[in-house]
Amino acid sequence: MAKLRILYVASEINPFLEVSEVAEFLRKLPAVMQERGMEIRILIPRFGSINERKNRLHEVVRLSGINITVGDDEKPLIIKVASIPSAKLQVYFLDNEDYFQRKHVFLDKEGSFYDDNDERSIFFCKGVLETVKKLGWAPDIVHCTDWMTALIPLYLKTTYKNDPVFKDTKSVFTVYNNVFEHKFDEGIIEKAKAMDVSDEMLANLRSADFSGFIKIGAQYADAVVKANENMNESLNQIFDELAAKKIDAGFEDENVAETYYNLYTELAN
Repeated sequence: MAKLRILYVASEINPFLEVSEVAEFLRKLPAVMQERGMEIRILIPRFGSINERKNRLHEVVRLSGINITVGDDEKPLIIKVASIPSAKLQVYFLDNEDYFQRKHVFLDKEGSFYDDNDERSIFFCKGVLETVKKLGWAPDIVHCTDWMTALIPLYLKTTYKNDPVFKDTKSVFTVYNNVFEHKFDEGIIEKAKAMDVSDEMLANLRSADFSGFIKIGAQYADAVVKANENMNESLNQIFDELAAKKIDAGFEDENVAETYYNLYTELAN
């Protein structure tokens, strides 16, 4: 049987960036899956706090140069790569001067949430799928982690559903308790649009907040995983109401790797 191909999409991963507990979890899970015979790719944003020289990032020229549409704007996408030597894992970094070359991740130096974090998420989600297309690497599973990756399951079921690279791809969306209070402007729907994506499909994003992103991810993913036992009430409600296939797989669960392995295998088959 051919190796299962798993694409991990996240906003952070050790040792390059750690903002929350997600970073260490994403460092361990792909390595375990690789040990079990799966083929792994990992994509994250190249936030400005990631030191390129120290982490030996270098540009992949053949993958760079795509323009990504966010609303009426087109932004160039630059792809860089580095490896986690101890785990023999490659990590691809999606970069753009306007969105990611800042010293801070989601909050400015005063501690305020960046107003354009919605655009950064949209750019990243679209950029991930275009990068994988250019790689010509067809994933069996795209595992999306946290709010910043939430639009990928929607795009897989619409814009990319007939693309040869993604036609058989299933998506997993893991929900974390990384709640923010910020509300984006009403232009978020126009920015998030893509080919074959209607206003109606984006209805859950109209709240223009954290829960809107989580609702979109939960609505379109083939399986939704709850990573924190003590999820806040509104997240639990979204999980219960919108997720077609629900899984509990907390950080502290000793069988968490087995849970994901079985989930990937089941979805792929």
